[in-house]
Amino acid sequence: MLDFEIRPWGKWEEYLNEVGYRVKRIIVNPGRRISLQKHEKRCEHWVIVAGTGLLNLQDKEFMIQAGEAFSIAIGEIHRVTNNGNIPLIIIETQIGDCRENDIIRLQDDWNRV
Repeated sequence: MLDFEIRPWGKWEEYLNEVGYRVKRIIVNPGRRISLQKHEKRCEHWVIVAGTGLLNLQDKEFMIQAGEAFSIAIGEIHRVTNNGNIPLIIIETQIGDCRENDIIRLQDDWNRV
């Protein structure tokens, strides 16, 4: 593991960070959700490996569970909520300019907008 960060909703762990792509494990605690956000310089591909939740992607909602995969294009507004009883775990592959500051928060439960 290269890096990790504790967040109010859970944590993320970085496993690869190369020019043009990055791989993280995102762990969202039960009853928590990430910011409503978008990215200007990267797309993301998510594979749900444990837990259940709700994915808001643009103007659609998807119930998600282990074994499913989703692609989030550059500029698409998204948020994931863990509405289950166990941690929601997502393997995220970012492609593009994968710096952590490419998060545009539109709404946040912890006033980080």
